[in-house]
Amino acid sequence: MSPDSSSVSSASAAPEGGAGEDRGLALEHLRLERPAPGVALLVLDLPDLRNAMSQEMTASWVRAIDHLAADPELRAVVVTGEGRAFTSGGNTAWLAEGADGGVDGLRKRMLPFYRAWLSVRRLEVPTIAAINGPAIGAGLCLALACDIRYAASGARMGVPFVKLGLHPGMAGTYLLPDVVGPSAARDLMLTGRLVDADEALGLGLVSRVIEPDAFLDTVLEAAAGIAATAPIASRLTKGALQRGHADLEAALAWESLAQPVTLATEDLQEGIRAVQEKRAPVFHGR
Repeated sequence: MSPDSSSVSSASAAPEGGAGEDRGLALEHLRLERPAPGVALLVLDLPDLRNAMSQEMTASWVRAIDHLAADPELRAVVVTGEGRAFTSGGNTAWLAEGADGGVDGLRKRMLPFYRAWLSVRRLEVPTIAAINGPAIGAGLCLALACDIRYAASGARMGVPFVKLGLHPGMAGTYLLPDVVGPSAARDLMLTGRLVDADEALGLGLVSRVIEPDAFLDTVLEAAAGIAATAPIASRLTKGALQRGHADLEAALAWESLAQPVTLATEDLQEGIRAVQEKRAPVFHGR
């Protein structure tokens, strides 16, 4: 679903609490914060509309992802929503316009919207969707595009496209089966039903359910733990998991190259020394 900027607030949100290099980054309906070394927090910030993916937010998202992709110190990214929702997805006001633009015109509008939000998959570092509240439609697709999903207890999520008379978008028909398997994906997509955090955990849609009062702190603690791991090993592991392997031999072929890369790093030696000295390792990405 794609938003209609005429129906959203034009209020802007400048980056707060970020590193010095973030200060010149102009963002609307989105905040970039730096809560811990190596960790970036992206906050979808349009709470009055349940963080619907406005045109301004979409453009800001692309700028923020480009900015983070160029950051050599980045180690992990957390995505969450301001207020009670993660994101309700695309702005439904736009849907009321229907096919005024024709199928070809709508397609040309949808593809850039999908690709803008899915650009989070370009990041080489692990990404965590912190689902603090409803994650609906394209909003859940955004969470699915992240590497890890944690949900606050009570959060609801689903892909109710068919209930609007709409085919799923934003790679939902690829991402959802990849995460929960084809059977559960058929159930969720063909019924359009929403699930709560506990059922989502059972389906494998999220990997942890956390009480709301400790939610963001717990997610950021997990992100800081990722940021403390060896950067080269982390990026190579993410790449292997994101691409997947055609079969066992393909996995072995990749690992027989990627593991020697990490064996040749200074970080490996630091990791070994840290185990021997019974201390936490300090990795530098080399």
